[in-house]
Amino acid sequence: MPDEDRKEPMTMTGTTTTPATLDAERADLLAELADARNMLTNTVRGLTDEQAGQKPTVSALCLGGLVKHVAFTEESWLRFVVEGSSAMSFALPEGVTWADFMSGQARELPQWAVDRERDFQMLPEDTLPAILDRYARVAARTEEIVAAVEDLSATWPVPDAPWNEPGSVRSIRRVLIHVIAETTQHAGHADILRESIDGQATT
Repeated sequence: MPDEDRKEPMTMTGTTTTPATLDAERADLLAELADARNMLTNTVRGLTDEQAGQKPTVSALCLGGLVKHVAFTEESWLRFVVEGSSAMSFALPEGVTWADFMSGQARELPQWAVDRERDFQMLPEDTLPAILDRYARVAARTEEIVAAVEDLSATWPVPDAPWNEPGSVRSIRRVLIHVIAETTQHAGHADILRESIDGQATT
């Protein structure tokens, strides 16, 4: 996209807008995201830490890991909103190519890939209350950022990675839509996992 067609990167206003004074679009986007979060967190209601770490299907997914991953994803994308593509670097270790990485033949994994793998797991030090508390703090920060941005149409270039089209940009509005879609998708995964653990359906 030519530079002249791009919006300027977002800037933060001096004061934070309260939810009561949000414009309709921001209020709707945040409400939809809150609904998606609730669908996800409802699936872990009443579970023990042990149950949250169970992998009851043929996949490697567990409920605690799903909540961790979605919180990490939302936090990362909202850092992108504030800081731009530098907040989501996908740099590879020296001597490792994307072909190596994508084929699983990399001699060394980048730290971001290691962190992503850990975010899908319920680690020994993890507890479900702590995971949910962190998710709540991420959600509160998202609301602050969305209230403060001046223009939802403002864009940043997306990070260089094989899954991103070279030279493409993403608006704040599209970031929020993506986070909503990601959260909703994983809420569906979580519902299947919960039903496999104790027969409870939450959606």
